[in-house]
Amino acid sequence: MRRSSSTSARGSLPADLLSSIERAGYYPALVGDVVAHAVGARPVHAGFVHQETTFDRDAVRRHVTVLVVTDGTLVIVHADDDEGDSGEEDVATATSESVPLGAVRGVMVTHVVPDPSNYVPGSLGREVTLTLGWGTVSRIDVGPATCGDPSCDADHGYDGTISADDISLRVSADADGPAVVGSALAFAEVLSAATGLPVGQ
Repeated sequence: MRRSSSTSARGSLPADLLSSIERAGYYPALVGDVVAHAVGARPVHAGFVHQETTFDRDAVRRHVTVLVVTDGTLVIVHADDDEGDSGEEDVATATSESVPLGAVRGVMVTHVVPDPSNYVPGSLGREVTLTLGWGTVSRIDVGPATCGDPSCDADHGYDGTISADDISLRVSADADGPAVVGSALAFAEVLSAATGLPVGQ
């Protein structure tokens, strides 16, 4: 059955995911529509919304990332301000990507725990970084190879590294609230279970 409106499209998303998109505050109607379009008719098993604001010398830039686990797919939506030309109307860009769960190669959670000698069992700290890797896009960094001798001027060819284009999201209880940290941890657990990867791999 074809959806008749963007409102009904957003209505196919779980209420808690829509609430998180609303709380992020970055054009929630637009972001909700893009997420709903990317998810389609697939059931949503987990979602996570991360909002980030950066400050340039001349502008404040907002960015929101929405991650959704569906049957067989990790959906990633990025929305942010387009730089555009000065004096023009505001422009936002939103990009969606669907990654097969079988292509997800890593779900890593880094816990930052201040004063670890007084760590409270079960708290898992007040800051986490969620990193996901799927290797759809790789970056190659190439540079001149060296032998380690600073006085050597021989040509040693080139050396390079290939790195996957991962997503890394930092969430802090102080900046984002404890509930958002909990949501990030819960999302990591669901994604790990769906991919068969233990958290941290």
